[in-house]
Amino acid sequence: MISSHENFFPKYVDLPPKEQKRLLKLFNQLDTDGDGKISAEDIAVAFREMGIPYHPEGCIQTHVEKKGALNFEDFFHFIQESEHQLMALFKYMDENRDGIIDADEITSAFARFGVKIDKQEAYTLLKRMDLDNSHTISFNEWRDYLLFLPSFDLHEVLRSWRHATIEYFLDLGENVLVPEDFTKDEMHTGMWWRHLVAGGFAGAVSRTCTAPLDRIKVFLQVRGTEFTSINQCIKHMLNEGGVRSFWRGNGINVLKIAPESALKFWGYEQSKKLLRGDSAQELGIHSRFLAGSMAGCISQTVIYPLEVLKTRLALRTTGQYASIWDASVKIYKTEGIRSFYKGYVPNLIGIIPYAGIDLGIYETLKRHYIHLHPERADPGVLVLLGCGTVSSSCGQIASYPLALVRTRLQAQAVTPGYDPLRTDLNLGMVGLFKNILRTEGFFGLYRGITPNFMKVAPAVSISYVVYEYSRRALGVNMA
Repeated sequence: MISSHENFFPKYVDLPPKEQKRLLKLFNQLDTDGDGKISAEDIAVAFREMGIPYHPEGCIQTHVEKKGALNFEDFFHFIQESEHQLMALFKYMDENRDGIIDADEITSAFARFGVKIDKQEAYTLLKRMDLDNSHTISFNEWRDYLLFLPSFDLHEVLRSWRHATIEYFLDLGENVLVPEDFTKDEMHTGMWWRHLVAGGFAGAVSRTCTAPLDRIKVFLQVRGTEFTSINQCIKHMLNEGGVRSFWRGNGINVLKIAPESALKFWGYEQSKKLLRGDSAQELGIHSRFLAGSMAGCISQTVIYPLEVLKTRLALRTTGQYASIWDASVKIYKTEGIRSFYKGYVPNLIGIIPYAGIDLGIYETLKRHYIHLHPERADPGVLVLLGCGTVSSSCGQIASYPLALVRTRLQAQAVTPGYDPLRTDLNLGMVGLFKNILRTEGFFGLYRGITPNFMKVAPAVSISYVVYEYSRRALGVNMA
């Protein structure tokens, strides 16, 4: 790592101290191993940490490939050359020569290449670079945003600028807290609902395919002391209701996808507006995670009665309920409205650690892969699926005790031997935790986790494949 500029800038170069400091800081950001040189591995790791898309054929990557590694002087010459090209592009965009680019000039530049964008989209593009909220783009903002593009051809610059997207996280279940962002253009063209429909259909197929494992999990969570093994649980289900009984509770699990997705989408958009305030800047990952958390709380609060119904229907015996509506009416008549929110608190508490650990480990695994394989810095589908499976499993380990307590509270009224008049059986979240630890031990909090683990990999894989085919059928292209 370079800490002083005195011996590194060429003698014929006379730069202001502020500019020297900027270049040194940028060099140190790219020199991730601190050895005073920028290697291909350094670039891959640094780009991932800085959130910059990695292109093996990019300008700086090509320079590194030629040199083997860039020392500070090599890096300085690369930056000078790149900024010279970016200045030429900036002047081309700046039609009135006032030293800034505004929304009208963005619209005009795209029009010259035969691409028509409206004022709203031009303003959206402007906001991606406008760091000081001036509603214009200075050269410094232009330079910092575009410096590491793979090409400085203006057509490619405009295309990359327009289609810049945040990275999508795999849909690993119901607790994903960073929903997909949609641009104004996608909102106007209806692309947003196609994404949601494709995702909803993928979720429905995935949940249906893994429903038997989900029902076994619920059975073991609630009645785990009755069965010594998964095989014994399977035999009981077959004897009681036949093969079709493995899909009990799946209908409502699929039906709740639509309202849950819609509420998350609405809640996420409202939360982003609240967090952004008057700022024109796009939210970072931490702010989006917070917005997603708020959206998750909103959606869970509204659709939670459906979660309770799902658990009750999964545990029902043959002939107990004629339909979802029949189950709702009977539960309401015998237990009251409060029964539809039993387990709500541990459910809400469990969302944050699951999603936080899942997201954190997912990103860590990807970075580690990039570090080990800099030549393949853009992970393939199999790597992402593997990272998603491991991270989801880790998230489940952390939040599973809360999920188990939630399920037991939901099913409390139908648990064998339950008496609502006995205070020792009518327990709350804390009381149930203590009771499980006292009577079943620590591992009692993890009953049913094996089938839960078993469904992660197939659920992620099925969801991904179905989503890919669905989005293509709906005409959704990933920019």
